Amino acid sequence: MWKEETMICPLMSPGSKFSEFHIPCQLRFLSLLPTRFKIKIAPQSNCNLSSQIKMHICFNVGLSLHDGLSFPQYMLAGSVAGMVEHMAMFPVDLVKTRMQMLESAGGFGHRGVFKAFFSIVKREGPMGLYRGIGAMGLGAGPAHAVYFAVYETVKQKLGGNRVGHHPLLHAMAGACATVASDAVFTPMDVVKQRLQLRRSPYRGVFDCMQRILKEEGVHAFYKSYPTTILMNIPFTAVHFAAYEAGKKTLGELYPEYASEEHLAIHLTAGGVAGALASAVTTPLDVIKTRLQCQGVCGAERYSSGSVIEAARRIINQEGPAGLLRGVRARVLFHTPAAAICWSTYEAAKQFLQKWNEEHRPFSVPQILKQEY
Repeated sequence: MWKEETMICPLMSPGSKFSEFHIPCQLRFLSLLPTRFKIKIAPQSNCNLSSQIKMHICFNVGLSLHDGLSFPQYMLAGSVAGMVEHMAMFPVDLVKTRMQMLESAGGFGHRGVFKAFFSIVKREGPMGLYRGIGAMGLGAGPAHAVYFAVYETVKQKLGGNRVGHHPLLHAMAGACATVASDAVFTPMDVVKQRLQLRRSPYRGVFDCMQRILKEEGVHAFYKSYPTTILMNIPFTAVHFAAYEAGKKTLGELYPEYASEEHLAIHLTAGGVAGALASAVTTPLDVIKTRLQCQGVCGAERYSSGSVIEAARRIINQEGPAGLLRGVRARVLFHTPAAAICWSTYEAAKQFLQKWNEEHRPFSVPQILKQEY
């Protein structure tokens, strides 16, 4: 006797919705595939329901994979995406950091992004745009590995992969992801920003780490962590929700690209999401930069890591506009950075999905050709 398992499959005929059918145990190879897949059936009008299901299970099954990666594979895809994003956009990140600091504390007095960019090249040479990139390289890969792995896992647990649009679930998953990833990235972000300052007193990544540890203690690496979380939770929530919404909207507007998750959709949705999220959270990013660079190059020190205290002192000394220092550079960074990150991440996922399919212990086409 056949052992049977029950599955639900949409019928593609007009007026049909869902129907239960039984699959012989030889088709248990489906359990080896990622958990999310679609079985597309094209029923014929000249056969009854049971025979058309049997016929097309054996001969006309199309598997459309989307996610279905393991936790380590999500980490690998996220790590690659994070490294590509931050390495490509590092010069703009350096300009943003200096624009957020006062001129007397290793920053810039002028507000123009391009003026700041060419000023660095003129005074320090092209390599001046990459000061601190070593810290970014050490932090971005592991942090983004955690970031995307936690996001995908939490999104799946909350039901964000169900049919339809779920912006709140995507935002919650993104918030959980940033809490975990910032715990990994914040120490290297402190080192990176201190190295990015004009006239930075540190010789390199390890010299900076040693001196911070010796002079200020371990807590200095995490003094800005509460501010980073306070900034990145709304940033990530807006970012992920806008990205998923944009991807869904673009897929509906351009259905010919939606099925393949075309690169242009990821670039556009990711760029819009990055621009929106970065603009909204710029004041908190300015506060984070000031806390991480305090005491360096004559920068003001704060008695605590309080966001309110730092915001009050910035407003008192520089006016409300002080909280928007570097906003153009920040948007200019995050718009292409988000587009690069999402497109690289999705490309890495698709590569790993194909690798999974090619290395399954069973050959899907051979099994589907069997008649039952």
